[in-house]
Amino acid sequence: MAVELTINDDLHTLDVDPQMPLLWAIRDIAGLTGTKFGCGKALCGACTVLLDGQAVRSCALPVSAAAGRSVTTIEGLSADGNHPLQVAWRELNVPQCGYCQSGQIMSAAALLERNPQPTDTDIDTAMSGNICRCGTYTRIRKAIHRAAEDRS
Repeated sequence: MAVELTINDDLHTLDVDPQMPLLWAIRDIAGLTGTKFGCGKALCGACTVLLDGQAVRSCALPVSAAAGRSVTTIEGLSADGNHPLQVAWRELNVPQCGYCQSGQIMSAAALLERNPQPTDTDIDTAMSGNICRCGTYTRIRKAIHRAAEDRS
């Protein structure tokens, strides 16, 4: 069955099972591998993408739920990799192993869209579903604050 959705502003018609997790449609069918597989149960946040601007876990969302909607992956956040969050991540050396970082950045992007000047508590609440096994949480928080400053 064909499912039509917009990924990073490009219309895609994907011939997939409508119950296929959005993650696999993004990675295996559309070829956008920046979104990572972590747990497969929507618990770790590595697979976070934006669906109509809202952070969602793509590993547990059927592709049919995204039909006719707009999906943004880490590749679509900025054409040149210079979104304020990506710049802040680099400047503050946020990643250690880096595996969770695309999901972290996408959750942070959704946060900054709805709250351009978040407090530490706002950040901690918004990011609580994203697990970083390396424990870079303080650097993540600093980078979100830096990106918020750079956007204003």
